[in-house]
Amino acid sequence: MIIPVILSGGAGTRLWPLSKKLFPKQFLNLINDTTLFQDTILRLPDDMPDPLIICNEDHRFLAAEQLRQINKKSSGIILEPFGKNTAPAVGLAALNLLNNQKDCTLLILSADHYIKDIKAFHNAIKIAESIAEGGKLVTFGVLPTKPETGYGYIEANLSEEAEHYAVKSFTEKPSLNNAQLYVDNGNYLWNSGIFMFKASIYLKELNKFEPKIFSACKKSLSINQNNSDFIRIDNDNFNACPNKSIDYAVMEKTTNSVVVPLRTEWSDIGSWESLWELKNKDNNGNAIEGDVILEEVKNSFISSSSRLVSAIGVDNLVIIDTQDSLLVANKKYSHKINTIVNKLNKASRKETDLNRKVYRPWGYYDLLDFGDNFQVKRLSINPGSKISLQKHQHRAEHWIVVKGLATITCGEKTTELKRNQSTFIPRGTVHRLENRQSTNLEIIEIQTGEYLGEDDIIRIEDDYDRN
Repeated sequence: MIIPVILSGGAGTRLWPLSKKLFPKQFLNLINDTTLFQDTILRLPDDMPDPLIICNEDHRFLAAEQLRQINKKSSGIILEPFGKNTAPAVGLAALNLLNNQKDCTLLILSADHYIKDIKAFHNAIKIAESIAEGGKLVTFGVLPTKPETGYGYIEANLSEEAEHYAVKSFTEKPSLNNAQLYVDNGNYLWNSGIFMFKASIYLKELNKFEPKIFSACKKSLSINQNNSDFIRIDNDNFNACPNKSIDYAVMEKTTNSVVVPLRTEWSDIGSWESLWELKNKDNNGNAIEGDVILEEVKNSFISSSSRLVSAIGVDNLVIIDTQDSLLVANKKYSHKINTIVNKLNKASRKETDLNRKVYRPWGYYDLLDFGDNFQVKRLSINPGSKISLQKHQHRAEHWIVVKGLATITCGEKTTELKRNQSTFIPRGTVHRLENRQSTNLEIIEIQTGEYLGEDDIIRIEDDYDRN
């Protein structure tokens, strides 16, 4: 039996400012109306079991909500307290399944890839299944269409047509000259980061080549805390785990690997240029999103999320305008955007972490305005949802209902407020906001006080098991 394992822990910094730490690219609808995470699940064969998800602790409700939106379930969501790369993530998945007496064949998938030909993808899975069940570690390679420096390469003898090949070598992201040599050679495939193997086989190789990773993952799971669909691991033991990719840790060292060609258009959407390549374009080669007006502009990617963006007489640009940040870059330098993100992180800028719209398990809030000792938010509460029973040490709140019917607890009193009605929540008062209706509830929240940070929340009761 094949168990899909979806790796969803990436930060997607090269698609900043749209992709941010607390809402990374896999949870964005970059290609169509569904997100990359949802597309990864929707393209699985219909007869496969529910996937095992591995994601960051901060993204647990995003993953759960996006599963709900497409009417899909998971076989569990393993929560990493911090990212340690793909080798430990896959180790956690394999150990979790073996702990439940399931030595399954694992199909390892990244949550942020684009795969055009679903039939070809399914065919490659069928080819790999029997090979993996025979004890091999299978990787999937994509026939290169150009010299790409952002991908790793797999060397194999491709001179004869076959369903799979022995792996000769792995090469990490090469220089442009070497990438061109690989393409011209004809015996190299792009490393897709998709794998298939039995759980026990992977763990055997992981323990052989990276015993510290194996040990840290095993100890992390030995005192895990299962809570509903979430599987929490021990922070201290996982913190001691080395940070290595599955390629570095296992695939480049094992002699037990084969590669199955994935014969379809594929992308890891690792830059704005690669996303531009996948987009529909106008007659001048421009990919346009939102309210955009152009004059004599060519081969550019221009996106606006909240206001008019106009450009004249430019070529090969990326212009991404979000509610709190603006990026302007030459398209060929778009893979270097993480250098800007690093500078923002060093300066402790919040623009790398949060979008103006922040999603919570009960809905979302949109930060409309802020200044000294005040900020204004629009809260949208999902039907049947409620915020935690909580209080604040440093701020008071004024709530105004703009849509729906609000059930409000303030101290010992519970009341209902309709549109255009309001209430005041004094500092230090226990309170809760609840939507018992079948449509969304919208509230304007005005916060006042000497400190307005999100960590000024003392939760007394919470439906979502948050501290």
